[in-house]
Amino acid sequence: MGSKTKIIVLHMKEIIYTAVFAALGILLIILLVVMFRPGGKDKSADTKKQYTPGVYTSTLTLNNTNLEVEVSVDESHINSIRFSNLDEAMTTMFPLIQPAIEDIADQVYDKQSLEDISLSDDTPYTSQVILDAIKEAIEKAAVK
Repeated sequence: MGSKTKIIVLHMKEIIYTAVFAALGILLIILLVVMFRPGGKDKSADTKKQYTPGVYTSTLTLNNTNLEVEVSVDESHINSIRFSNLDEAMTTMFPLIQPAIEDIADQVYDKQSLEDISLSDDTPYTSQVILDAIKEAIEKAAVK
C-alpha cells in the first residue's frame, strides 16, 4: 500500500477568477479572428473614393463682380457649399442670391449629387449660373 491519498483544497474564489479569465481569453481570441480575417472588409472600406478632400473654388461673375463659390468635400461627400466673398453690396443688388445658393446646397447635401437639382422659380437663371459654378468646383475635386 504505497499510495497515499492527496487532498487538494480549492477555494471557490480562485475557480471563479480562473473561469472569468478563461472566458475573456476565448472572447479576445474570437474578436481578433473576426477583426483580422482576410476577407472581412467592412462596407465603409468599399465605398469608392470620389473626391480629393479639400476646399475648391470657382468664380461666378454677376454684374461685373466676381463671386467665388466655395465647395468643401471629403473622400465621398460634399460637405459645404457657400460664397466665400459675398458682401453687403452684392446682397443688396441681388437679394435672392443667398436663398438660391442655400436651396441648391440643401438639395446637393441630400442627394450628394448634382443630378436632378430643381431650380427655384423665383431665380431660375441665377440658380443655373450658381449650379454651373458648383459643377466646375466639383469637377476640380473629382478623383481622376
